[in-house]
Amino acid sequence: MTDTMRLEDREAIRDCRGIDRADEAALRSGYWPDATDQHGATSGPVEGFFERVRGAWARGARNVHQVSNVLITFQGADRAAVESYFNAFQRGPGPDGVDRQVHLAGRYCDLFERRAGEWRVARRVVVYDWVDHQQPFAGDEAGRFGARQPIGGVFPDDPVYRIGEGETD
Repeated sequence: MTDTMRLEDREAIRDCRGIDRADEAALRSGYWPDATDQHGATSGPVEGFFERVRGAWARGARNVHQVSNVLITFQGADRAAVESYFNAFQRGPGPDGVDRQVHLAGRYCDLFERRAGEWRVARRVVVYDWVDHQQPFAGDEAGRFGARQPIGGVFPDDPVYRIGEGETD
């Protein structure tokens, strides 16, 4: 395998998003349908994780994930062990209706597999290294953000889905 092909593989592994924009199709595209996910309150088939996040999205949660220091170790032509550090800021009502805000930091310990030329997560274990429960802002979004506009939103209303259309607000 050439160095150029490995660089393309690395970029394919890094190209994954969906959770913060409540974009289920984008989120699902990062996982194989038979993947497993050990993610805090859920552990098992990835479908359980998707069900949990759909509930959070329905309650109007605001999430910001920052992923960095992506370390990729190839285990043959079609498997890769991937450790990615994350910072996550999460705010919104829980299933009990109580508003919560938390800053989480940790690592995604993933097994990626390439099938039919496509890289996706086959197994994810989320390792938590930091949890900081915070007091949520008591006001509304307009009060929280003030003049800082536009405010990030969810699929399909977030400005990222209009890049190239000449419209950003």
